[in-house]
Amino acid sequence: MRSYRKAAAAAGALALGGTLFAFAGPAQAATTNATPVATVTPKTLPAPKGDGAKDICKRLPKTEQRIQNALNRLNGPNTEVGSVARLEQRVDNAKAAGHTAVYSYLNDRLTYRKSLVPTLTQRQNDLKDVATWCSSQGLGTATAQ
Repeated sequence: MRSYRKAAAAAGALALGGTLFAFAGPAQAATTNATPVATVTPKTLPAPKGDGAKDICKRLPKTEQRIQNALNRLNGPNTEVGSVARLEQRVDNAKAAGHTAVYSYLNDRLTYRKSLVPTLTQRQNDLKDVATWCSSQGLGTATAQ
C-alpha cells in the first residue's frame, strides 16, 4: 500500500511540475532578457601516468570472450540475430519487394557489419600478443588462443 501512495504522490508531483512548466514556458519565451546562457566546460583529468597495462591484463579474458562472442554472432547463420547472413537475407528481401528506401538503409548497415569482421579479427590477433606480454610480465596468464 505504501508503494502505491508513493507512486501516486510522485505522479501528482510530476503532473503539477509539468503544468507549471507549461504555463511558465510561453511567459519565459516572451521576455527579451539578454542574459547569457551558462556554458558547460568539460571536466579535465590529469594526464595518464602509464599505459594501463595492469588493467588491460586484468580484463583480458573478458575482452577476449566479448570479441569471440561478437565474431560468432557475425559469422552465424541467417537464423542468428545480428549475423551478416541474416542481414544479407533482409537486404535481398527488401530488394525483391521493391522497398528501395529500406533496401538502401539495410545495405548500408550490411556494409558496416561486414567491416566489423576484419576489425574484430585483427583485435583478436592483437590480444594474443597482449596475452603473451602479460604472461611474461607476471600480470596474468596467456589465455588467448
